[in-house]
Amino acid sequence: MAGIYIHIPFCKQACYYCDFHFSTSLKKKDEMIVAILDELLMRRSEVGEEPIETIYFGGGTPSLLEASELNRILAFIADHFEVIEHPEITLEANPDDLNADALQKLAQTRINRLSIGIQSFYEADLKMMNRAHNADEALNCLVEATKYFKNISIDLIYGIPGMTEARWLQNIETVLSLGIPHISSYALTVEPKTALYKMIQTGSIPKPDDGVAHQHFLLLMDRLKEAGFIHYELSNFGKEGYFSQNNSAYWLGKKYLGVGPSAHSFDGQSRSWNIANNALYIKSILDKKLPIEREVLSEADRYNEYVMTGLRTIWGVDLARVENDFGVRFRSYVVAQSERFIADGLMSNDVGILTITNKGKFLSDGIAADLFWLNLK
Repeated sequence: MAGIYIHIPFCKQACYYCDFHFSTSLKKKDEMIVAILDELLMRRSEVGEEPIETIYFGGGTPSLLEASELNRILAFIADHFEVIEHPEITLEANPDDLNADALQKLAQTRINRLSIGIQSFYEADLKMMNRAHNADEALNCLVEATKYFKNISIDLIYGIPGMTEARWLQNIETVLSLGIPHISSYALTVEPKTALYKMIQTGSIPKPDDGVAHQHFLLLMDRLKEAGFIHYELSNFGKEGYFSQNNSAYWLGKKYLGVGPSAHSFDGQSRSWNIANNALYIKSILDKKLPIEREVLSEADRYNEYVMTGLRTIWGVDLARVENDFGVRFRSYVVAQSERFIADGLMSNDVGILTITNKGKFLSDGIAADLFWLNLK
């Protein structure tokens, strides 16, 4: 078992672009923690004797939990699961939760990695996205966090309407000046049923420009390469020794157990996901019923997932693994489908490993889709 993911479904306020499951009411926080612990116990057998290598608090905004509450969950996992000696334990956090006192307390827990949702160091961007923190908090929390944690990742969003290249480059330079060793960066995406989608539909905010986002992405790749970062996954850049072990496990197809409302799990052959409703999740766990739906993946599903995740990473798609796991016909198919992308300089085949070139990275998901196995005989 690669790891345990814990979904903490609470936020102070809703970011306009977010479509993750959360509630802005903390009334059921205590009940939620108890339910998460109960679910961990109910699903202990799914892990077997495999050691836990990573623990990840996601959300939502896990930094809304007190250090004592995080300690309670971590102690429970240590008591009921086989955990390696030095696991990667990540807490997603928002800048407005990371004052000096909070960071001191977090540093005394077993958490050893922070993933901080900065998004931008500019007030106009933060207001447009309805982030709970301001520009001063974005900068100050990182200055303070580096006093207590070496392993820090931050999120940045590019392609924001009105964001110039100069502003985007300044965001990057600010991170580099602070010595942050890992950056996750994403284009602003408009998801249905979000406030951002409605605002664009009514014309109050312009639609993000794909051309601008592409240019921002190219600037990001060039500047971080120059600064010594490794572009190890489409949206992730890390210094040597600072890759996210948790996320790398997902991309490499390792198993993980996800607990909490809306959390997903993968056991190598099937995926499962919890109900995305706090009250119903808690009630179900109290009734000793797992609020889970499961899907057994077909051979084609597993091949498609391997292609999708592999092409997003520096590890690529190993043709020998394709043949070993799925058969000769899948290998022949992916080789044939990739030929035109290789000819166009969007992909490469280096000693049997298919990877996306820098030229093709912004098109990675579309290229992968063209390599999918779709009801072929």
